[in-house]
Amino acid sequence: MGIFNRVATAAALSLVLFSSVALAGEVIKIKDITGREVEVSVPVERVILGEGRQIYFTAALDTDAPFARVVGWRDDFKKADLDGYNAYLEKFPEMGKIPTFGGMKDGTFDIEQAVTLKPDVIIMNTEAKSATEESGYIEKLAKVGIPLVYIDFREKPMQNTDESMRIIGKLFGKEARAEEFVAFRSEQIAKVTDTLAKAPDAKKPLVFVERAGGYSEDCCMSFGNENFGKMVEMAGGINMAKDIIPGTFGTVNPEQIIASNPDQVIVTGSNWELYVPGGAWVGVGPGADQAKATEKLEKLMHRPAFTGVKAVTDHNVHAIWHQFYNSPYQFVAVQQMAEWLHPDLFKDLDADATFKELHERFLPVAYRPGYFASLNAGH
Repeated sequence: MGIFNRVATAAALSLVLFSSVALAGEVIKIKDITGREVEVSVPVERVILGEGRQIYFTAALDTDAPFARVVGWRDDFKKADLDGYNAYLEKFPEMGKIPTFGGMKDGTFDIEQAVTLKPDVIIMNTEAKSATEESGYIEKLAKVGIPLVYIDFREKPMQNTDESMRIIGKLFGKEARAEEFVAFRSEQIAKVTDTLAKAPDAKKPLVFVERAGGYSEDCCMSFGNENFGKMVEMAGGINMAKDIIPGTFGTVNPEQIIASNPDQVIVTGSNWELYVPGGAWVGVGPGADQAKATEKLEKLMHRPAFTGVKAVTDHNVHAIWHQFYNSPYQFVAVQQMAEWLHPDLFKDLDADATFKELHERFLPVAYRPGYFASLNAGH
């Protein structure tokens, strides 16, 4: 039996399923982050996560049982954030049995498998939108009564995080919880922006953010005027690559770094042992070995791109958890960068304490320090 016959067969089953769900729930129209109006029966009880790292927001809303609704997810969480994955697996061993998928973007998503899991909704990141549309996935899913909703914590996170959390809150029937998270996030960002507003004459350092430094031998991936690039600006710095990279992500050549001579360098990293075993990447993250992270960070500064750069000479080189770029927790990164860029202005700010409070109030796993490293300690 071919895929479309099987989909058609599953369609009949799914229509029965969705009729019963609709009776139990309320069918509402949700405007997703791309502006699409999507009909969904809420609260959803069966969810496919288009990316495994979407557990970062699921856990903040379904704190007591973060995997209760998840019937399938993409297989990236373990590979992209091995330490975080293990922390969740330790507390929720059942997550290891959740069916995994490839990605929409790389064409390995299995729509047939998705149908058999009978989800009430599939939640996708906006970066998968082009691939999803080109493959006709939305129409195919619609035929079997499965809505697809886009959210965004990656392409324009500083613009879309609050609304994305509210969308998920509606889907999960956790609107109040979502608003509580949004309020906490706004309050923590204000601790930085309000302080900077009171110090308009504070000198803004030039900052180069290297995306996933050491992940490959290429140099150097960075961010335009969004994501970590925008976070640098919010933290009181000037993003070196803002006028070099037109979009959110791009590359800066070594000569540009040397010519720009940044005051500060921030490298994003994570435990990527499953992606690049024994790689030069900086393994910051939950419970990371600080000494090892600092040692690897220092070695990265021996590359030609950083020869004689002011940030290296002055030891103003830092590493930060890469996954802040794809989660609703970016405000913690903004605080930490503010501490690095303006130590005198932010003596009383403590990003580690903020992240610990976030875990205590919203997340089901205990906080394990290790998300940041710096070469200026002791200098």
